[in-house]
Amino acid sequence: MRERKVAVKVDDLMQAGYVYFLTEPAGRNFDPDFKPELTPREMLELGVFGGKYMTDCRREFPASWFKRARLCHEQHDARLNFFKVNASQPLSVWKKKGWIYHEDPRGWFQWYCRYYMGRRCPDDKRQIKRWRAVQRHVAQLKQNCPQRALDCRPRQRQALLHWAYDSRKI
Repeated sequence: MRERKVAVKVDDLMQAGYVYFLTEPAGRNFDPDFKPELTPREMLELGVFGGKYMTDCRREFPASWFKRARLCHEQHDARLNFFKVNASQPLSVWKKKGWIYHEDPRGWFQWYCRYYMGRRCPDDKRQIKRWRAVQRHVAQLKQNCPQRALDCRPRQRQALLHWAYDSRKI
């Protein structure tokens, strides 16, 4: 059986001339430790990162992801987030903490979008470990909020959406 390998060329505001390969079918064959509750499309439709995150890289991903996405090319707008609060840290903080992998200059969500599409890379284990560590926030919501009380800890709920956890169901 021949290995599937599709080249993706990236040319956007943060990355030019980068090429990666899709080796898995989109949305399938994830690491068994990685079970996101939301797809990138669902996250964009719900409203994450103040709408600013994916405004210049639409050609890299399926057009269907952007049909109902809540985006704002000009600036971060917390009103576009599902919980209408800012739960983001600036990219400068991510860089300072060493969270940015050189192939994914936008951070975890860019990694997830590419992973979802079928790219596998040396950073997968680290990113999945970071995703799993966010589960502590799920536990905090369950401990401190009535079930599905969406007005309880909205910033924490929004942050969980940024990590593909569906905090509307907690």
